[in-house]
Amino acid sequence: MSVWPAYAEIRFADYGEDFDPSVERTEMERGVPKQRLLNTDVLQTIEASVQFRSAQAVEDFERWYFIDVKRIGWFSMEHPRTGEPINARFRNGRIGRLQPLNTLFRFAKRDLVIEYVRAPQ
Repeated sequence: MSVWPAYAEIRFADYGEDFDPSVERTEMERGVPKQRLLNTDVLQTIEASVQFRSAQAVEDFERWYFIDVKRIGWFSMEHPRTGEPINARFRNGRIGRLQPLNTLFRFAKRDLVIEYVRAPQ
């Protein structure tokens, strides 16, 4: 399995987490709606900006994305908030639009969404 590249730095200024709780809700004719769990595991998402400190890092990341991950593959990485190892992938295989942060792409970023399966606690 491929590993998240060290030169792709996750920026915490644009960071967010969310998950699908995997719950089915049924409205009742009277009274409180019923709810039930659909799955024990949930799909967690991490929305983040990834910063590159050189034009070469931008090229290396694209090469890693196309060749190693093959756009939809899984990769291992350290969870940005907890430091726990996770196996993740890019949601819908997208890595977001490349945005220069200064001239000649010496600094650049991509806004992307990473997803992984979160096991029950």
